[in-house]
Amino acid sequence: MATLPGGPSESSGPRGHQVMLDEDLSGLYGVETRRLVEQVKRNRERFPPDFMFQLTKEEAAALRSQSAISNTGRGGRRYAPYVFTEQGVAMLSSVLRSNRAVAVNITIMRTFVELRRVAASHVAVERRLEDLEREMGARLGTHDQQLEEIQRAATPDLATSSSATQGWLHVARRRRPPAPLIVVPRGS
Repeated sequence: MATLPGGPSESSGPRGHQVMLDEDLSGLYGVETRRLVEQVKRNRERFPPDFMFQLTKEEAAALRSQSAISNTGRGGRRYAPYVFTEQGVAMLSSVLRSNRAVAVNITIMRTFVELRRVAASHVAVERRLEDLEREMGARLGTHDQQLEEIQRAATPDLATSSSATQGWLHVARRRRPPAPLIVVPRGS
């Protein structure tokens, strides 16, 4: 599965969807990529732009830099790959018409469902985290104010009371006793 450059936050329509490459799907369905594309072209009315589309040169170049798509002119693809959204993948099984296509399609649909579930739980966790951050920010702000009030209330008492001030300074000047010195004779 691939997310195209210019993801969901930057664009609307099929370019922001999770998609699968024709090459990956042909491997799953056990057919050559060119045969898969031929079948799709013969049944073009079943694949509107929100089901399947061909990548632009820029999108293909960006995807090539991210994955193992071969470079053009070196025995690789001569055209930009086609990509299929979830609905396009579902439609492929009716075009390819084989038992394997149906089985693969069921597996892929279950994967898409699981991805949606994981994405939804991620959003729920993110919202809860934001709520906790707001709540803790409010609590910490209140605690800071309370500590400042305690400090203001305690400061005049310490400044006016000489015994309290001396006791405070005495505690601040107190040191730990030095560690015992161990002497090792030279001849041993």
